[in-house]
Amino acid sequence: MSALSITYDGPRATITLTQPEVRNAFSDEVIADITAAFTEVGRRDEVRVVVLAAEGPAFCAGANLNWMRRMADYTRGENLQDAGKLAQMLRVIYECPKPTIARVQGDVYAGGMGLVAACDMAVSVDSAGFCLSEVKLGLIPATISPYVIRSMGPRAAHRYFLTAERFDAAEALRIGFVHAVVAAEGLDAKVDELAKAITVASPNAVQACKKLLQDVAERDINTELIAATVESIADIRASSEGKEGVQSFLQKRKPRWLA
Repeated sequence: MSALSITYDGPRATITLTQPEVRNAFSDEVIADITAAFTEVGRRDEVRVVVLAAEGPAFCAGANLNWMRRMADYTRGENLQDAGKLAQMLRVIYECPKPTIARVQGDVYAGGMGLVAACDMAVSVDSAGFCLSEVKLGLIPATISPYVIRSMGPRAAHRYFLTAERFDAAEALRIGFVHAVVAAEGLDAKVDELAKAITVASPNAVQACKKLLQDVAERDINTELIAATVESIADIRASSEGKEGVQSFLQKRKPRWLA
């Protein structure tokens, strides 16, 4: 797992994204590593809580540029297969039998928003920025949408999905996307506080309560919904505007709709 590390400290497992040089952005390899990591820690009886962390100035900046270059030439069928792996990763995080905490030490963009939203809790530094930037590239945040909409609510999602505005940590807290905002020096203490609250509770009750929340809260994130989001992102990636948006980003020029 070259993209991340896993450490264990008593009942806590910490999965840390370790590619600050690319702002911890996704690639197919990173997606496979994250999926495998959450599967591994979820199976360990001694693990009671999982912290998702990252190194460097960004928590996760979305898609890796090299991955985007490959995607730009994908057929619709290849996009379906590719998006399906991202969807599987998010579902593995969301359905991890252990409670999960996102430790957000820096900026979160695009697909990285899905990582935070798929966790049960999120704590952010006050300097972090957040952005659902997909429409600027002619794309849509389809695969991450079930998790992000659930975490920030439909009304806020209408604004930030459609405008691709960057918003700060205070706004992320106001709309419920994160649960706490702290100064950088207080980040670990706040994560520790939440982790301790989880680990002093009944392990069976905590696991059952997480299952209860997923069964009861709003619409099920089920096979049909996930399949629909995979279809949506494959369609938009394979469209003329989707290809133009990605190519213009990679080529550092304005897309044709702004020319």
